[in-house]
Amino acid sequence: MRLKTKISLIILGTAIVGLTVIPVAAKPVITNAVPVAADGNISQAFILGLVQGITEFLPISSTAHLLITTKAFGWQQLGQKDYADAIQLGSVFAVFIYFWKDITSVVTGGVSGMIRQDWQDLNVKIFAGIIIGTLPALVIGYLLKDALEYSPLLIAIASIVMATLLFVAERFSVHERGFDNLEIKDGLLVGITQAFALFPGVSRSGSTLTTGLFLGLDRATAARFSFLVGLPVLTIATLFKTLKIFKEHTLPMPFLAVGIISAFVFSYLSISFLLDYLKTKDTMVFVWYRYAFAASILIALGMGWKA
Repeated sequence: MRLKTKISLIILGTAIVGLTVIPVAAKPVITNAVPVAADGNISQAFILGLVQGITEFLPISSTAHLLITTKAFGWQQLGQKDYADAIQLGSVFAVFIYFWKDITSVVTGGVSGMIRQDWQDLNVKIFAGIIIGTLPALVIGYLLKDALEYSPLLIAIASIVMATLLFVAERFSVHERGFDNLEIKDGLLVGITQAFALFPGVSRSGSTLTTGLFLGLDRATAARFSFLVGLPVLTIATLFKTLKIFKEHTLPMPFLAVGIISAFVFSYLSISFLLDYLKTKDTMVFVWYRYAFAASILIALGMGWKA
């Protein structure tokens, strides 16, 4: 295993273990105490950027982890959904930088192939699939943007459901198709399923990766393709929320800047780790993690946590 991957694994593994026990270890969970540092501070912004960066691209739901973290510690100001959406900008930067060659190749090759009407060109298939797959998520996201409930119980249920689907996709699908075998229908189906990520606890990466596995893609291809398909929706939604915050001045800019930078660093590490990890290993570690995450939330609720 390369040194870069080992370092990423150590950092991400340590952070994920911490995230698993947050709901049952945090004092406010047990005592329902008065929120600590409710007005926010730089350390909170850094931690939330770390949580966002690690969980955005692993199939475990960044929205769920941000919500549970802020509720567990009683962080009110930085617990706003607008803040969580805005610091995703760091994750967007990380994807663009990491996949810049892929992005430019797909866009330029796709446009060139469409002009030539070469519908068998791989870049045309990928480009067309991404465009077609983006539209349903944007439409559904716009229609449901104010209608979704963000409760820990629903997050736990969604985490269990998605863990089970990932388990089935991992164990009962044949993972043989590589990046060179992608079709337009792959982009359409993977793109459609990312709309389910609007529900907290589902995970954009989780839904798209799971769909890719069901479609017979090998694990590394499914992960790489899920990043590319999810990028347009992630970018548009993040820019919309970030511009809203800048316009309304609802949060101190230093908090936003620290959160974005932290999210960028840990997003880049997370992407690198996941792609290297899935070249040689399966996704079962994320299945068991999601079950553990859901169980920790349910235990906390059972102990009287008034989230």
